[in-house]
Amino acid sequence: MTRTLFRGTVRTGAGDTNALAVRDGRVVALGSAALALDAELVVELGEGLLLPAFGDGHAHPLFGGLEHFGPQIKGLTGVADIVAEVGRWAGEHPDEEWIVGASYDPTLVPDGEFDARWLDAAVADRPVVLRAYDYHTVWCNTEALRRAGVTDATPQPRLGHIVRRPDGSALGTLREWHACDLVLDRVPGRPVDELVDALRVAGAAYASAGLTRVQDAWVEPEMVPAYVEAARRGALSFRADLAFRADPDRWRDQRAEFVAARAEVAERGGPLLSARTVKFFADGVIEGGTAAMLAPYRDAPHSCGMPVWPPAALAEAVTAFDADGFQVHIHAIGDAGVRTALDAIEAAVSTDPTRDRRPVIAHVQLVDPADLDRFARLGVIANFEPLWAQLDPLQHELTIPRVGAERAGRQYPMRTLVDSGARVSFGSDWPVSSHRPLEGIQVAVTRRTFEGVPVEGWMPHERLTVDQAVHAYTVGVAYQAFADDRRGLEVGSVADLVWLSADPRVVDPMSLGRIVVEGTWLAGTRTH
Repeated sequence: MTRTLFRGTVRTGAGDTNALAVRDGRVVALGSAALALDAELVVELGEGLLLPAFGDGHAHPLFGGLEHFGPQIKGLTGVADIVAEVGRWAGEHPDEEWIVGASYDPTLVPDGEFDARWLDAAVADRPVVLRAYDYHTVWCNTEALRRAGVTDATPQPRLGHIVRRPDGSALGTLREWHACDLVLDRVPGRPVDELVDALRVAGAAYASAGLTRVQDAWVEPEMVPAYVEAARRGALSFRADLAFRADPDRWRDQRAEFVAARAEVAERGGPLLSARTVKFFADGVIEGGTAAMLAPYRDAPHSCGMPVWPPAALAEAVTAFDADGFQVHIHAIGDAGVRTALDAIEAAVSTDPTRDRRPVIAHVQLVDPADLDRFARLGVIANFEPLWAQLDPLQHELTIPRVGAERAGRQYPMRTLVDSGARVSFGSDWPVSSHRPLEGIQVAVTRRTFEGVPVEGWMPHERLTVDQAVHAYTVGVAYQAFADDRRGLEVGSVADLVWLSADPRVVDPMSLGRIVVEGTWLAGTRTH
C-alpha cells in the first residue's frame, strides 16, 4: 500500500498533473496511476500547488541558528535600540564571558562606521562583538578591542581595514578577514551541544520555508563535528553539503585536511550530509568598499577594492582543489572579482575539459559585459541571492553612491544569464537576508521592493518569469548539488516536496512572498 497520495495540482517539471503517490521516500506514481493506488494518507492540495521542495544554493545554517541564542539585534532600526538589546541580553546572561550577536543594519550610520563607545555605554566590563548583516564587518566595544590587542599602533592588515578616528585610535568597526579576525579569533568556541541546537533551529526555519536542501557556503574545521553529531542524533532535518573555506595563506596545507574531512563526513555523516565543496572569497562587498572592481570606486577614486587572492594564486588553488575532486564555489561581487573567478575556473577547465565539475560563482552582483557569455561557455553556475535585486536602503545609501549610476544599472543580471544559456541557481545567504524562497522569487519576478518601488521594476529587462525563478530555487539548486534524482518530480524521484497554499504562477506577483508553505516533506517524511 502506498503511504501518501497527494491530490490536486502537482508541478512535475515536465508539466502539471493531478496526483502524486509516495512510498518509502520516493515518487511511485503520477496522475491517474497514482489515483488508482490505495493510500494510507491522502493530502488534498485544494487551491494550492505541490512541487519539488526548494533548495538554497548559498547559505550559512550554523550562523543563522546561532543568532537565535544571542542578542536579538536583527531588524532593529536604531543604534540606541541595538545598544539597549545588548545591555538587556548581557544583564540576563551574567556568566557569558563574551557577548556575541549578529545582523545589525550597517546603513544606520554614515558609511557604516559604528563607534565602540556606543556599546561601552551598555557593557564596558565584558567584550562585545556584533557582526553586520553582511558578515563582512564587525562592530565591537572597547574591551573587545583591548583583548584583541588593537591599539593606535596596530598596522592595517593585508586583507581588512581597521576604521580609525581622526586621532588614529580604533573606532570600533572592523572590515573583512584579517581585521575582523583580530577580534573573532579571541571569541571562545561554542560547545558542540549548542552548535547542534543551532542546526536544529536552522532546520525548523528551513522546513517552514519549504526548504530541504542547503549549501553551507562557509565551513571552518571546528564546525564539522557539530554537523556530524547533529546527523547522528537525528537533529539534522535538511540535506546539507559543507563548503570548506580556502585560506589564501595556507591553502596548500588545507588540501589534505579537506580530503580527510570529506572522507570523515562521508563515513559518519549519514545520507543527509556531504562535504564535496571548497569555498573561495574572490573579494569583499561593495557597501564596505572591498568588492574588487575593474575601475575605481566613485567615492574612493584611489581604490578598486580588496581582492582576497592574487589572480594567479586563485587560479592555482582552484585548479588544485578541482583536481582533488571538489566542486569550487567562489564568492565574487565586483566585476573584477567575477572576472578573476571566471579566469580561475577557466584554468581548471583547461586541465580536463570533460569533467562534470559544475563550478559555482556566488552573488554575481556586477559583471562586465565582456564576461557575460563566459558563464555558459565554461559551464559555470551563477548563484544569485534574488532578494538583493531591489532598490532598498542598502542600494540607495551605500552601493549606488560607491559605484555610480552606470555600474549600478548593471547589477544582478539574472535574465541576461538565463537567456545566454547559463545555469542559474538561487540562494539566500541566510542569515544575511531572509531564508524564505518565496520572498526571493517575488523580487526576482518584479525587481521591486516589498512596498512596490519602482512600479516599473528596477532594471525590468532583468526580471524572470515565475517559472524561471521557481526553477532556479528548485531544479537549479538540485543541479548545483549533483542531485540528479531530485531535479523534478517523476517516478523514482526522491520525494522532497513542498505544498504551497496558492499557485505562484497565477497570483499577483506582488503577493508571491505572502504565499503560505502548507507542508514540507523530506524523502516522504513531513518536516513542516
